Formats: sequence, structure tokens, C-alpha cells
Amino acid sequence: MQTIEQIYTAEVEEKKSTFLAYLCPMNDFDVLHVKLKSDHPKAAHIVWAKRFFNEFRQIVENNSDDGEPKGTSGPPVLNVMRGVELVNAGLLIVRYFGGIKLGTGGLVRAYGSSAKEVIAAALLIPFVFKEIFTCKTDYPLVPRFEHYSLHHALHVKHREFQSDGVVWEIEMSEEEKAQFLDFALPFERDGFKRLKLDSLNFNR
Repeated sequence: MQTIEQIYTAEVEEKKSTFLAYLCPMNDFDVLHVKLKSDHPKAAHIVWAKRFFNEFRQIVENNSDDGEPKGTSGPPVLNVMRGVELVNAGLLIVRYFGGIKLGTGGLVRAYGSSAKEVIAAALLIPFVFKEIFTCKTDYPLVPRFEHYSLHHALHVKHREFQSDGVVWEIEMSEEEKAQFLDFALPFERDGFKRLKLDSLNFNR
């Protein structure tokens, strides 16, 4: 499976109709959808498809033809995403009608081609399940944990500086967590504490 970390765009023209394709991480989908509606009030359609994991690690798929003939736009875009095993991503296509009807077959090809074009422009990365690991360290340990996080390129999502120590929220894969615990557990006597059950994070 593959995913993305930023928004990508592409433009395709078919018989004077313009198709503006946007590929985005799932976390950006809703905001981008609203923005496209605002930025393109004269567009004929904004078709979309998305694939993402739910809390049970099951893939959820949705799509919308947004007024195009049923099955001619959303499903072809979704099929392209399936074909490259793209997950935790959304794909939106803004269409400006050029005055020439494409027919059902033409629409399927145009929307499918637009999806392929923007995916081809994207940097696809392997999808890895990550979780938010939460722990606390006394202040004397902070430099050691900062050095470890930087050296191992861990994503520290948040740090809260409290009177008696620092609370860390770190995004990790299972492999990264095992390595981190090998490093951290020997410091339990010095003020390292694991705080709570990890929460799943499906950004990647």
C-alpha cells in the first residue's frame, strides 16, 4: 500500500472541458473540498473519491459523481486509486464544461485519465501504520530524549512542559516503538514513565 504526505495537482483537457485534479492526504480532504468549492464557483462539477483506514484498520471507500451521470466519474477515480493501492488519501477533480458533451465512455476516460495524471505527478511513499506513543520524562532526561528523537527522525507531535517534567507525544511505527522502548526503559529509575495506551494514527 502507498500514501502521500502533501497535496499534488494536475490539469487535463478533453474536448474543451478542463479537468483540474487534486490529490491530498486524508487529513486535508475536507478543507480542500470546501476551498475548491469557494475557488471554483463556476465549475460544473467537483467529483471526488477517497480511501482511508478506520479505527479497526479496515479500508473505507467513498466517492461522488457530483451531478455527472451515475458511475461515470467518482467510481473511475476510485478504481485508479485502488489500482495503485493508494490509501489515506483523497482525490478531487474540478470540471469546467467546454460545451462539448463527452458521453458516458468519454467521461469515464477523462476522469480516469485525470486521476492517473495527478497520481503520476505525486511522490508515493509506503504506507505504515503509526500510533501516538505518550510518555513523560523528568527534566534531566530531556536532552537525551531530544537527541534520540532527532537521531532516529521521530515525529514528536507535541511536548507539554509541566512543573515536574515533560510529556511527549511521539508518532511511531511498531518497529520504531520497540527500538524506542529499548532505549527508554532503562531510564525508568531516572524519571521515564509510559503514560497511557497508544492511540492509532492513520496519517501514513
